[in-house]
Amino acid sequence: MPKMNPRALITLCIAASLLLLPTHNLREAVAADRAGDQKIKVAFEGGFPPFNYVDSSGQLQGFDVDIAKALCETARLSCELVVQEWTDMIPNLLSNKYDMIVSSMSMSAERRKLVTFSDKYYDSPSVFIARKDSVLTTISDESLKGLRVGIAAETSQQAYIKKFFPSAETTVFRSSPELYKALANEDVDVMLEDKLAVYDWLTNTNEGRCCKFVGTDVKDTSIFGEGAGIAFRKDDAALTAKINAALAELQAGEVYDSINAKYFPFSIR
Repeated sequence: MPKMNPRALITLCIAASLLLLPTHNLREAVAADRAGDQKIKVAFEGGFPPFNYVDSSGQLQGFDVDIAKALCETARLSCELVVQEWTDMIPNLLSNKYDMIVSSMSMSAERRKLVTFSDKYYDSPSVFIARKDSVLTTISDESLKGLRVGIAAETSQQAYIKKFFPSAETTVFRSSPELYKALANEDVDVMLEDKLAVYDWLTNTNEGRCCKFVGTDVKDTSIFGEGAGIAFRKDDAALTAKINAALAELQAGEVYDSINAKYFPFSIR
């Protein structure tokens, strides 16, 4: 009987052992093999529905999360998803606590000084929102005079209000859910928020039915950048290139559009 090549024997043994695994374990083993050796951590705020939020079972869900998972699979990366408070999002990326941020971060000029961004993965204007019984119909420095304006901390919306409405009476909240609750409870009179993010609150929650869009969409590339991007450390060019290639593949096929349709009845490209 001829001798079997040692490498072929090892391969045969591995294949045989995989056949003995339960089906779910086999799937996990194949997935691990496909993922390759590179393991990274991906950060999300976890408080910005429908883009990223933690569900009742403690699991991360949302558009950002689905996009991140699809990118990791396409790029053959083994990704651990972590929740990070928004105000420390970039500082903790720079201190190596995780490797990339997929959390609806606008690619502003100020942020580009600190991090590198991927290509745009979606775009959304900002918008002012007030209660339905508000007499506010247009937005100007004059119309906001005497009104309490709510904004989320460390956001492009905060930078916009500071630049164009310096005399506005502002209240800063640590997260978007806290901001929305304040408007619903009449603790503020109007707020400035990302349109797609607040769309879910306005249309899909009882609390959000209190309120309406006011004025026109707010766009300013010098402050809001050119859409939402994935943030990386500046010295992580290889990972940035790998994710950009994966993003292009997702957007060229059906995966991106199917994730888009899961959360919005219109394209957010």
